[in-house]
Order: sequence, then structure tokens, then C-alpha cells
Amino acid sequence: GARLHYVFNKDARGLSLSCHFQSFLPSCSNRFLSSYSLSGDLKAVVRVTSGQVVVWSDRCLKKILDLSALNKHGRVYEDAQFGCLAWSTCESRLLYVAEGKRSIGESYASASSPSAGEPRDKSVYWEDWGEGLTSKSVPVLCVADVAKGTVTVLQGVPSHVSPGQGLWAHDGESVFFVGWWHEPFRLGLRFCSNRRSALFCLDLEGNCECLSGDTSSVSSPRLSPDGRYLVYLEGQVFGPHSQCLSMQQYDLETRKISVLVDVVNRPKKDEFAGLYEALPPRCWASDSQRVVFSSARRNWRQTVQSFSLHSAEKFGSWKLLTIQNDLMVVHCSHLNEAPRLVIQYCGHSYIALGIEVTPIQRAGLCSFPGGPHSQFFAEWNVTTAVLVKLGFAVLMVNYRGSTGFGQDSILSLAGNIGSQDVKDVQRAVLTALADQTAEKLLTLDPDKVVVMGGSHGGFLACHLIGQFPDFYKACAVRNPVINAATLLGTSDIVDWRYSSVGLQYSYDQLPTPEALTTMLQKSPITYAPQIKAPVLLMLGGKDRRVSPYQGLELYRSLKSRGSPVRLLLFAEDAHSLARVDTQADCFLNVVLWFQQHLYLH
Repeated sequence: GARLHYVFNKDARGLSLSCHFQSFLPSCSNRFLSSYSLSGDLKAVVRVTSGQVVVWSDRCLKKILDLSALNKHGRVYEDAQFGCLAWSTCESRLLYVAEGKRSIGESYASASSPSAGEPRDKSVYWEDWGEGLTSKSVPVLCVADVAKGTVTVLQGVPSHVSPGQGLWAHDGESVFFVGWWHEPFRLGLRFCSNRRSALFCLDLEGNCECLSGDTSSVSSPRLSPDGRYLVYLEGQVFGPHSQCLSMQQYDLETRKISVLVDVVNRPKKDEFAGLYEALPPRCWASDSQRVVFSSARRNWRQTVQSFSLHSAEKFGSWKLLTIQNDLMVVHCSHLNEAPRLVIQYCGHSYIALGIEVTPIQRAGLCSFPGGPHSQFFAEWNVTTAVLVKLGFAVLMVNYRGSTGFGQDSILSLAGNIGSQDVKDVQRAVLTALADQTAEKLLTLDPDKVVVMGGSHGGFLACHLIGQFPDFYKACAVRNPVINAATLLGTSDIVDWRYSSVGLQYSYDQLPTPEALTTMLQKSPITYAPQIKAPVLLMLGGKDRRVSPYQGLELYRSLKSRGSPVRLLLFAEDAHSLARVDTQADCFLNVVLWFQQHLYLH
């Protein structure tokens, strides 16, 4: 279908805006990748479902490559973890990542590969990369030659790593990529910046070199416009699955690595608090001397340029989307202001007007814990906005262990889950209630407090209603962790089950009675007999991170005691319950559940 495209141009007179319709883009129902060439003259679109590469020039069709017919590889990767679509500097070739032919990766999945001529067993188990990446097993780097209409699977990638996040070197004769270790077996990658990986350079002849160290985690390689510098993010292996990262710079001329941004352990007030998220695909200024990126600072997300902060308290949370020719496009929003785009160049902003949500009289307080190592930003959240419109006050808690407050805060949660985080949330709720009493606002009813959360937030919500059974009047949780001991053998991030309770992990780890006891003692299932609040459970049948049997374990425990509980099972959804129909279903059921048990009808 046709889509409206906005084009910003910069000249001596300033910025100009033009818009036009483009009808060549695939429909929303067809997952795709798209990329403009460096000059902006060409646009490539990969239709993932149909396996086609469509190249356009000046809104005219130039080339169609049928990848399925060429049969060089499997489905193209469109995810943010591995996927890429990069034009070479000569604008004749495209680099992307796809699932390799199963014969390529046979040795990855079994100890002994079939010999030549021996039939392959279709029932052999193929590891994947876990939650959100269940169709990804053996990624390969591929080059499509637009002019010749050919596809080549690049050779030379080390057999012990899975490649992704590829980009071209300036000469167009080699590529850079991140390689993740898949030996001895794969652990879940999504939302995890703690997987062993390294930065590699591979030329088109099959010669491969590791550019970084090989004992850390690496991500987000970005090449400077002059082709001399590569910046990338680096973190530790194992431990918290999300962490404060450093930014490293590799000088392609001197072959030396230097630290541009170091890990921040304990940020001081109003100072840079560390780097916690992926770099934008385009983040270099045109002079190849500055990198622009967004990162969390306490409850805000800010855009950082030359390592000086742009104030977020005044304008809201800022997330850099891209920078081209020193023109930055920034996503900006606030808690009561819908998202808008900010176009900024050399410190001058051109801002579209936003809208405001005005809270109405509140009937109760909805506590909304997340985590464990993520955070709520002071930015627009549609769920929160609608809850406010319906009469709820919403408290989103960044407890100790959340990102944006330094690495020491993140590390403080290990071994203290079910205690430190629970106490932080409860203290925040009590403080919110006390503050409104002190200010004589009296809009919050302490007898109508409910709690909701997902994943570790669901873990916290269930702890709260168990540890404070008379305080919370209702609870709604999405894919909650209920029993860390029984989750141990079913989660795609088994390492976190050890790290979260303060234990070290290794691939050959076997559970001990002491470890299982510790996991059980820190789990909300131990408080199930004390739960009084009605509980709504929303589970994804294809969740690889937190098995739906976790929620079922609590469901059965509550049912056996006659405690009010309702379970919604979304058989085709996964951990994030991200399908549009699922999100709508969940939200409506949460609101009705709270209204029913707060007697708000």
C-alpha cells in the first residue's frame, strides 16, 4: 500500500520539508527489511516472507531478485539481533544475514555428522537462539549482486561462531560482523548483552580475522564515514543479562583499540550514567570525530553528543533514531505527551507539536514493576495513558537493579531477588500514598491498590501479594516467574537462574540440592498460601524464556485453596505477548479484572 514519506533537506537557508507518497513498499502483513544506498539514489527492500529483494531507483523499479528460486540459503533474518541489510560503497551489492542450508551447520547440532552419501535424519534436534529467535539456528552472511542477479554465501566464518550485524568495509572488499559463540550450546540472545562474542573482519576471499578480544560480549559495530574507525559496545559474559556497557574504538590504520566511553559504576547526580542500549544504525557525525547515541540516565533516556547531555527533564525522553549529514532525527516524548519527531542540527531544534493527556480524578493506585535489568523511562506509554484516562494513578518503579543508575546498582540485585526488589517497590508505593496525604491531595485511595507486571515484574507482583496479602486488592501478571527452581530446566537463559540468586554459572553446571533450595526460597510460590488478592494470569504458549507452566504452577496452587484466579492462555504468542490481538485482549481483561475487584463498575 501507499505510504507518506517525509524528506528533510538542509542547505544554507536551513531545513526544508517535503512529503510524497511511495506505493512500492510491501504491506504491513509482510515482514521486510529496507535500506537506502549511501547516495540515497537506491532503495532495497527484502520481502522476508516471499524471499524477494526489490531494488528501486527514483521511485522506479530497477531489479527483482528471487532469493527462494536461487536456493542459496534459507529465510532472510529480519530481527535486530542478527539481521542487517547494508549497501556496499559502490552501490552494486547488498550484505544480509539468512538461515544457512542445514547441510552447512550439521556439525553444530550433533556430535557426529553423517558421512558422504549417508541419509540425514530429519528428526535430529537443531538448537536455536531462544525466545524471539526460535527460527534462527545457523546464520550465514550473504551478498546479493544487484547488477548480476546473483547471491553468494560468504565462506570463512569461524565454525564456532554465528555471524550477524554485518556491515561493509570502506573498500567494499571485506565485511565486519559480530560472531556469537554457539559452543558448547546456544543460550537465549534476545534482551541479553552478556553472551560471549567478538568483532571479526572477513574478506570476500574467505580470510577471517578477530579484531577484538574474545572473552567479552560485543555488539553494535558502526563504521565512521571516512572508513577509518569502528566503534562497538562491549560488556561482560554471564552475570546480569543486561548491563552497563563500554564503547570501544578500533582504529583500522593503527590496529589499536581504545576506550571511548567506559562503564559507569556509580554516576553522580546530573552526570552521564552509562551506556545501556544498542547504538543507532547511523550514529557518526560527518567529521568522523563524534558519535551520537541515546542512553538511560536515571528515569530518563537522553541523546548524548560529544559526551555532553541534552536536558531531558525539560523536553522528555529523547531517543536518537538516525543521523545523516549531521541532521539528527530524535524520537521525543513525555509521560503526558505523545511521541513526536525532533529534527536537530548543530544545536537548533525543529519540533512538531505534541498532545497532552490530562489525568482525571483517580480511584486507585496501580503499581507497575518491570525488570529485572531494564527500566521504565519518563516517556509516553500508551498502556499507562489509557489507565490514567480510566481513573487509575499509575506508579512505575525503577527499583535497584534497573538500568540507568550505574553498574553497581545492577549488580546489587544478584542474590537479592525476592527481597531487595520487593522492598523497593513496596516502599515506593507507600511513599506515593504518603506524599499525596502530606500534600492534602487525597486523590489516591490506599484501600484500592492493585499491582501488575510481566516476567520479572510478574515475579515481583506475585511476591508483593504474597508478602503483603492485605495490602493489594487485585493482581494481573504476564508470563511471571513463579518458581525459579522448576524454571531452571525450561528457560532459554538458564545462566540467569543461577546469577539471579547469587551463584556462578558455567556451561557444564549441574543443579545441586543447595542451589535448588536457594532458588525455591527466593520464589513467590513459597508465599502462595498467603495470597488473598484475586490473580489474573496471562501466558504465552510459545514462551521460551518463562515457560507457561510457571503460571500454571501458581494457578493450580491458588485453585487448590479456593483463591480467585483466572488464566488466559495465548497459544500462539511468546514471552512478550506482542501480537496486536493479544495486547488488546490482555489490556481489556486487566482493566475489567481491576474494576471488578475494586468494585468500580
